[in-house]
Parts: sequence; C-alpha cells; structure tokens
Amino acid sequence: MAHIIPLGRDRPAPLALKDSTCTGCAVRSIALCGALGCHEAEMLQSIASTRRLDPDDILYQEGDKRLRVYTLTEGVLRLSSLLADGRRQITGFLMPGDFLGLADDETYASDVEAVTACTLCSFTVADMDRLMSRRPELGARLLQLTRTALRQAREGQIMLGRLAPVEKLSSFLLLLSARAEERGLGASPVHLPMSRTDIADYLGLTIETVSRSFTKLRNQGLISLTDAHMVHIPDLRALSAVAGVNPR
Repeated sequence: MAHIIPLGRDRPAPLALKDSTCTGCAVRSIALCGALGCHEAEMLQSIASTRRLDPDDILYQEGDKRLRVYTLTEGVLRLSSLLADGRRQITGFLMPGDFLGLADDETYASDVEAVTACTLCSFTVADMDRLMSRRPELGARLLQLTRTALRQAREGQIMLGRLAPVEKLSSFLLLLSARAEERGLGASPVHLPMSRTDIADYLGLTIETVSRSFTKLRNQGLISLTDAHMVHIPDLRALSAVAGVNPR
C-alpha cells in the first residue's frame, strides 16, 4: 500500500545532507545546483528542506497543485500515470541528481513514488523562481538538464517501439548502464532496484514475459544474475546488438 506524505504548511527544517552542506552533496556536480558556486550554494541551502520517503511512499500525484520542486539526492523514484482502462503505465525512473517538478505546469503531470528509500532536496516553486531570476546560470543548467531528459524520453520511445520483448529488456538494461556511467559508476554490474512488475509496467510487457526475457538473455550468456537486483553485462557490444542500438 502506498502512503502519501503530507507536505505541511510551515517551512520545513533546513537542509541536512550527509555533511549538512550543499557544497558537499554527492550529486551536486550533476544536479541543477551544480551551476552555482560555493556562495550561491549557501543561498540555495537557505531555501531548501529535506524530504525522505520510504519505499512505495508517494511524493505527489498527477493533478496535485505544483507547490514544490525537487532534486533527488539518494534512491530511485518511478513516474507513472493511470490509463483509461485502469492499468498503470510507468513512464520513467529517476536517479540521484535528477530534478523534478519544474517542467510541469500548474499541476503535476504524473504520479511519483519511491522505489527505494529516497532523500530529496525540496524547494517551493516561488523560492526557486526567484533564485532562477537572480542567477541566470541556473536557467542555462536547467536547459541542459531538459535536453538530457528529452534525449532519455526519445530513447524510451524507441525502446517501447521495439517488437521483441528481449530487445526491450536489453535496451532497458543498457539505458540503466549508461545512466550509472553518467554518475561515475561502472557500466556493469547494473543495479535493478525496481521490481519485475515495475519493469513490466515500464516496458509494456507482462511479468511472465519479462522473466522469460531475463532467462533467454542469461542462457545466451549476454547477462548473468547475481540476484534479482544485480545484473552483470559481460559484453556491452553483444547486448547492444541484441537491442539493435549502436554500442557506446
């Protein structure tokens, strides 16, 4: 059962990261705030608060009034929408360093839930708008992040357009591998914090088809599974060939 965490009306407590500073944040170099120098980062810290979520907690729901924007600093979030027939469609997964909420209009465009325990920096929309008007480098960084998000969305569309389930799963694993590399982690092994149900709802497949696709890739020697949440990719080029994408 998912849980909604109330926002409350009062200004939240000051930001408290691992060393209690924005400048020491582990994802600062890839996050929106990376555009700011040390002094400006202190300004950002003064308007920030911390949100923590347990697995399956809801950050916000589609249609909620957009009051806050967030930077994910730890954990993994899933974005989803409810289809007309009642089925859930997962539209993406957010990783540490991702910024969410700023591209939405007056209301949020999707449900956002925690896959794992998560920590986020939270800002009111008004505070962030004021800071961006004073610091144009934030706008430039946001444009860069938007371009990255559009590229990832395009890759997702290509992935979902593939006919074979094995191609879809291979593309998904390569996408997670690439995102790990962007964060300074190795291309393999790939950490899969999401459930097989989440993967199925993202790829538009059944759980059984996802499981069979994992088995097929493993039997072909293209992946090995340490456990349900850790996938080794011995040859990225070989897996890219199955996915039908250019190797990195």
